[in-house]
Amino acid sequence: MTAAQTPPAVREELFGPSRRATTIGIVLLVSLVAFEAMGVNTAMPALVADLGGVELYAWPFVSFMAASVFATVLGGRWCDRAGPRVPLVVSPLMFGVGLLVAGTATTMTQLLVGRVLQGAGAGMVSVAIFVLIAAVYPGRARPAVFGLISSAWVLPALLGPPVSGLVTDALSWHWVFLGLIPFVLVATSLVVPAVRTLPAPEPRADAGRRGVVVAAFAASGGVAALSWASQHVSALAAVVAVASVAALVPALVRLFPRGVFRLKRGIPTIVASRGLLAGVFFTINSYLPLMLEATHGWSLSAAGIPLIVGALAWSAASAWQGRHPDLPRAMLLRVGFCAVTIGAAGMLLVAPAWGLPWLAVPFWGIAGLGMGLGFSSVSFLLLQQSATHETGFHTSAAQIADQLGTATLIGAGGAVLALLGTPAAALPVLIAVLVALGLIGALGAPRAAGQTGLANTTTLSE
Repeated sequence: MTAAQTPPAVREELFGPSRRATTIGIVLLVSLVAFEAMGVNTAMPALVADLGGVELYAWPFVSFMAASVFATVLGGRWCDRAGPRVPLVVSPLMFGVGLLVAGTATTMTQLLVGRVLQGAGAGMVSVAIFVLIAAVYPGRARPAVFGLISSAWVLPALLGPPVSGLVTDALSWHWVFLGLIPFVLVATSLVVPAVRTLPAPEPRADAGRRGVVVAAFAASGGVAALSWASQHVSALAAVVAVASVAALVPALVRLFPRGVFRLKRGIPTIVASRGLLAGVFFTINSYLPLMLEATHGWSLSAAGIPLIVGALAWSAASAWQGRHPDLPRAMLLRVGFCAVTIGAAGMLLVAPAWGLPWLAVPFWGIAGLGMGLGFSSVSFLLLQQSATHETGFHTSAAQIADQLGTATLIGAGGAVLALLGTPAAALPVLIAVLVALGLIGALGAPRAAGQTGLANTTTLSE
């Protein structure tokens, strides 16, 4: 979404003199995390070949995921207790140090240290950005801010892999990390002026928050194990996934608001919606290339076309909702769930051996439209219904639901593949489960409006 496409009043809230640098800094920070995520995937084969064997392939991803989950929890707690001022400076700098450590790595151990620092910085900065948005932008401008954040993922999704490949081939995989460091410094310098003017929050007791650090450790270990299981299609991976889910349950009691699993009205439903949307969409997104390549013989380049269409549709829908700040967000969330579910159901016509592979393109475009509407609505509703001293806790809960939902369902897909043997047999079973989850989300979406239906209104004074 460009500034020209945004309504004048909202555009002034985003790009007026008082917030221009903050808006650009937020978008740049999100883009940096996205470029790193997309670029590392492409460079990883060369990286692992240089530093270790293929048996170590999953560990750079797992270490990043574990650190990200832990830092997400602690970042939320830190922001609620002391505000986002320090986390917004510390977290991007930690991410930058991680880039430096990984970019200069000569051993796998050093690389993993760098990945832990990157994951910690990325997890914490994501929470701090949301808390900053709640503190700086009025309610009517927030849909447009979330539209910009969604758009900040599109260019990295399209350019990250080829640019990373070119850099790796022409220079070295080291520069996939090192090349981003100057941009980290620029982005940090842009948000510092806004951070300096934020008032310190009132001190509050941490009632009901005891045991958060232990729960964060348990959650990071559980999500990391699920992430590892999702990358290893085997009976062992299935056992690890089941054990991880069992270990996560007591941790989530501490890390989630009460009522998430029964879709209690308000914040619990919003947090659950984030996990359901991410789990359904990103699980199919992960297995779609395998579906098209292994079952229907498409090249890997061709198999990536539906992913590009989905990413562009996501950006377009997110930009559209940002230009309509008065639409009821709970309604948009339900529409988003319906679109994602339709897109997922369409894959039942693609996944079997008798399926029509070309249908993946339009159906995944529909799913992308749903994510653009649904994800932005979740973010808006979350900030609208969160008290100032709980914004960090609720934001970290939503991000953990996202990570946990995706890791669990991708791991479940690996288990089904291990049991049934071929993608043509296993993926329709997985997709049927995902469609059911999408329907649950669509039915529960109106409950995200909260007790008083505040999700249906926005005011300039918020």
